[in-house]
Amino acid sequence: MEHITLLLGIVIVTALVFDFTNGFHDTANAMATTISTGALKPKVAVAMSATLNLVGAFLSVEVAKTISGGIINEQGIRVEVIFAALVGAILWNLLTWLLGLPSSSSHALFGGLIGAAVSSAGWSAVNGSTVVTKVLIPAVAAPIVAGLAAMLATRLSYVIGSRTDDRATAKGYRAGSIASAGLVSLAHGTNDAQKTMGIITLALVTGGVIAPGSNPPTWVIVSAGLAIALGTYLGGWRIIRTLGKGLTDLAPQQGFAAQTSAAAAILASSHIGFSLSTTQVCSGAVMGAGLGRKGGVVRWSTATRMFVAWGLTLPAAGLVGAGAESLTKQGTWGTITTGVLLVAGAGVIWTLSRRRPVTVDNVNDVESESAGVVTTAIAAVIPPPAGPVVTAPAPDRNSGPTAEPTSHATV
Repeated sequence: MEHITLLLGIVIVTALVFDFTNGFHDTANAMATTISTGALKPKVAVAMSATLNLVGAFLSVEVAKTISGGIINEQGIRVEVIFAALVGAILWNLLTWLLGLPSSSSHALFGGLIGAAVSSAGWSAVNGSTVVTKVLIPAVAAPIVAGLAAMLATRLSYVIGSRTDDRATAKGYRAGSIASAGLVSLAHGTNDAQKTMGIITLALVTGGVIAPGSNPPTWVIVSAGLAIALGTYLGGWRIIRTLGKGLTDLAPQQGFAAQTSAAAAILASSHIGFSLSTTQVCSGAVMGAGLGRKGGVVRWSTATRMFVAWGLTLPAAGLVGAGAESLTKQGTWGTITTGVLLVAGAGVIWTLSRRRPVTVDNVNDVESESAGVVTTAIAAVIPPPAGPVVTAPAPDRNSGPTAEPTSHATV
């Protein structure tokens, strides 16, 4: 076994930075609906999510093994390839965060890894069958399955609760929403923290520190869990706004149905080693829950922007990863230049984000948006519910942002 070199140490730190961005990029997956329905105050929600993400990191290593020994062939891959892949993934994560789009951190990582590996060793460096069966197929199937499950669960919850007191059921669904959001956080830590474990393990293998096929060392598991928990606690408020209020307006019943459906899909995939996108699963579940309530519709203009981002994630991160790998091939100066470009790009994105900041104080504010053709047609065919939608009691306005006033799900 060899000692960790300076370059390998830089790669490990960069991987943990990616894990950090993954945390605040994906906080919305677990807590957007809980915050938007007023079930939890924003700061309490992200603290709870961070804690459970950390716990989830210790539950399994199946996804980590898929990444460290499945996506690309370990033989002949240089440590610089891993660094280039992380550059592509981090920059795409930051760009989509700036735009408030809940894109896939997982696919950004895979795209960067595939692009850098192909640039370094050609297409033979990529295990195509693994990419198809454990990345692409779950990417298409998981949000559809979660969306259908959430839609059916929402309709069932309204049928069951149709003869009960609205305020009593709202309190029950509030508690259920908190519990299911915790389950999503736990599942997110189990699935997404493992991706960074896998990438660090791959770097350790390529650097000769551990043997091929090894499980992630304990220190890797701990550091990855802490990094994603810290990112989650800071909260990706831009994406929380989009997922919680930008796609559809959710009542407590819908929030509970969306979270439960998403958690079931994520936990099942983690158990069998599918490295799916928790973002796509949760977004699909939110859309399904939005359509599950009579008169509820989805803001398809926002959804379309999300779909475009999903489709661009793999190739865009791959192109950046390939470009970064082309630089690192030039030697030490190329690797240093790549690192400088990463820091500069992150700085520019951060500066742009300060022009219109989204914080804990305005996360539930939504700008008005004109109705699209599809939404207008759906609203014309399906009338809104006869009575108002009852939401969970909103938090004290003086101690945090409140849920939006009761309203029908409109665009």
